[in-house]
Amino acid sequence: MFGILVAIEIIISILLVIVILMQSSKGGGLAGSFGGASMGTVFGVRRTTDFLSRATTILATVFMILSLVTNIFFLPGKKTTGESIIQRGGAPTATPKPLPPVSQPATTPPQSGK
Repeated sequence: MFGILVAIEIIISILLVIVILMQSSKGGGLAGSFGGASMGTVFGVRRTTDFLSRATTILATVFMILSLVTNIFFLPGKKTTGESIIQRGGAPTATPKPLPPVSQPATTPPQSGK
């Protein structure tokens, strides 16, 4: 059931992005790229704006409701009854292993060149 709700959320989010991008802003927006101009001739400019804004409202509302339902019913908060790691004083730290002694290379006296 959780997977189905997540899939519906993804589909709604994609539709919401498309509907928002189709709305023409003051600068024209991306409405022409997604066929917003042809929708204006089919429905009329006013009806297209009403349809897109209503679709945005509905999709956003459904998206928020599904998000709440998913979080409330399928991702319940885990109840912790014990004390936290901070209250316990932290986890005991392991002491690092000592490094092996490093042997120094034998130094040879400089040889005089003949």
